Order: sequence, then structure tokens, then C-alpha cells
Amino acid sequence: MNVAVHLRRYGTLAGFALMVIFFAVNLPDTFLSARNLLNVSQQISMLAVVAFTMTVVMSMGDFDLSVGAMASLAGVVAATLFVAGWPVGWAIAAALGVGVVGGLLNGFLVSILGILPFVATLGTMTVFGGLAFVVSDGRTVFGRDIPAGFSGFARSGLELGEWRIPALTLVALAVLAVIWLVLEQTPYGRRLYAIGGNIEAARLAGTRVKRLRWLAFTFTGMGAAIAGLMYASRVASANPTQGDGLMLDAIACVFLGMTMSEEGEPRVLGTALGVLLLGLLDNGLTQMNVDSYIREVLVGTIIILAVASGSLGTLRRR
Repeated sequence: MNVAVHLRRYGTLAGFALMVIFFAVNLPDTFLSARNLLNVSQQISMLAVVAFTMTVVMSMGDFDLSVGAMASLAGVVAATLFVAGWPVGWAIAAALGVGVVGGLLNGFLVSILGILPFVATLGTMTVFGGLAFVVSDGRTVFGRDIPAGFSGFARSGLELGEWRIPALTLVALAVLAVIWLVLEQTPYGRRLYAIGGNIEAARLAGTRVKRLRWLAFTFTGMGAAIAGLMYASRVASANPTQGDGLMLDAIACVFLGMTMSEEGEPRVLGTALGVLLLGLLDNGLTQMNVDSYIREVLVGTIIILAVASGSLGTLRRR
């Protein structure tokens, strides 16, 4: 392992450790408390789901810029259907279906029509965002017709002694487990990494590149829809901009994870550490009453550093 790889891999871990030490020293009574850490796990659960499924697409060297808009659309679809009197199960299924259809559309544009992922998903991001405003009439959708069982899900959890693991945290952990199994333990995952390494070589080796890329974008669309439902459950409402910021943060988390991979590849466990880093950073700065615009500057800086250090490794491109 050369010096550049050492700096890329362990520099991020060292930065993570220094951040934790800084906040632990300045917030000794709260930052590392079990209650605060469980609260952080719930706050980052929506971002985690999007970032985990984004890892699937980025393992091929692709991007999906539409995930934030898709999360917003799925949330307002579910909330609107609740208000219209639909049963909980059917409304949730419809919202998840929207995510699947959106993912299939992205996959079709990229894998079948050959449109660059950046261009294709930039276009669908605008479409999904516009549809979210159309469905919600540009307003926050809420009301007594949103079932208590749906809104109460986010407030439930698994009791472990005196502590309770939030239900949204459990959802994020379940998605993490599924994506880890898919990427690390199945032929499908190995083929995705082969596509990311050299798409032409993968095609010549008999890999069904179009089908695999199509399925990968479907994973990401589903993840965005799940995140939109989680957010709607947490706040018992939905609005057409609730997913704003998810896309950039999710990509940042994947890049942060890549810096901790020996090969410089997107790995979902590395992505999980990236999500935790951003979540703890935001939580610590909030507790220290740092202005929100300063937090945005720091998060943006982290994104730049993640991309720069990722370039020291090998984000394999076609």
C-alpha cells in the first residue's frame, strides 16, 4: 500500500477521531451519551438509507442526482393518499411503487438510451421535483387523516433495558444489511464492481451490463422512496422540498467511505461511517450553537475533501 493510499485511508479515520474528541471535550455531558447517540442515529436514518442505496449505483461509477426529489415525491404521494382515505398499506405500496418506477426510468435512460447518468438523473430530478409540487399543490400535506399508526411508527422502537433503539434506526440498519449482502456476498455485487472497473471488459466477459445497471438504479429509487416515507412518518406530514439536501449529502457519504477503502471503491460499510461522520458533525455543531450557514460551509468542505482524497485512490470509471 503506497503513501497516498495510507493518507487517503487513515487520514479520514484520523479526522473522524479528532472530530469526536473535539466534541467530547467541549460537550462532556451530552455528546457521547447513549441518549444523544440514539437521537443522532434516528436523525441520520433517512440519509443513511439513501446513501446505502446510492452506493449500489456508485459502485458502477454512476450517479443518481434525483434521489432527493424522489424522496420528496414519495412522501407527498403517501401523505396525499392518506388524506384521500386510502388504507395505510396501499398508500405505502403506492409510494414505494413511485420509487421503483422512478428508478426504472433512470435505468432505462442510462442503460438503454445511453444517456450519461449525470444528464439523465439531472433531468429526472427536475421532473420528480415538479411532480412533488403538482401532487401536493405546492403545500405541506398534513392533517388528522394521516393515520396514527403511520406517524407513530417513527416514535416507536425496540426496547433494550432502559434504552430504546428508534424504529427508523432499525430500518436503516436493515437496509445496510441488505445492501452489504448484495454488494459483498453475491455475484450481482461482484459484477457491479467489475462494471465500475472497466465496463467494456465486463461486457466482453459476458456480463449483462444493461440489465445490471437498470436494476442498480431501481435499488436507488426504492431507497429514496423509503427515505421519503420515513421522513413523512417522523414529522406526520410531507412537503415537496423535504428531500432537499439528501442527494449531495448521500454522495458525500459514499466518497467519504471510499477514502477508507483500500481499493478506493464504494463500500457500504465505509458509506455508513461517512453517514455517521456527517451526523455527528451536525449534532455537535448544533449543540455548540454554531450558525446553520457555518455548518453548511463545513459540510461543503468535507464534500470537497472527500472528492479530492477519493481521487488519490481509484474510483474506477468506464
